[in-house]
Amino acid sequence: MSTLDDLDRRLLALLRVNSRESVASLARELEVTRSTVTARLDRLVHSGTVVGFSVRVREDRDPSSIRAIALLEVEGRSTDAVIRKLRGFSEVHALHTTNGGWDLVAELRTDSLGNFDRLLGRIRSVEGIVNSETSLLLSSVLV
Repeated sequence: MSTLDDLDRRLLALLRVNSRESVASLARELEVTRSTVTARLDRLVHSGTVVGFSVRVREDRDPSSIRAIALLEVEGRSTDAVIRKLRGFSEVHALHTTNGGWDLVAELRTDSLGNFDRLLGRIRSVEGIVNSETSLLLSSVLV
């Protein structure tokens, strides 16, 4: 799919709020037929625009309740090796390349502050990481 129209964008916005919303409910909200919603969903999935549906767990019931963002500076041309190493850390839930002063942004989750401290030590000892800055995520205000 080359471009998204207004209906596609509105449908995706509704699915971001609740990916389990029924087709009938989505159709009512969008003021279109259920078959239109079904066809749009099929097209978005088939084109690769929608790559999956997910579940959000309430923060207070999530066993990985310590969440953080780590900004990482990588030495020279070692980014690929650092990425390969960090992919092996189960506590790294997402890893992004970026521009500016930091080379990578890692989304981290652990079940305790002690494990979080140990994770930071492991990350900082990865060969090629020369600097880091980490911020704990306290609460989600946009859900």
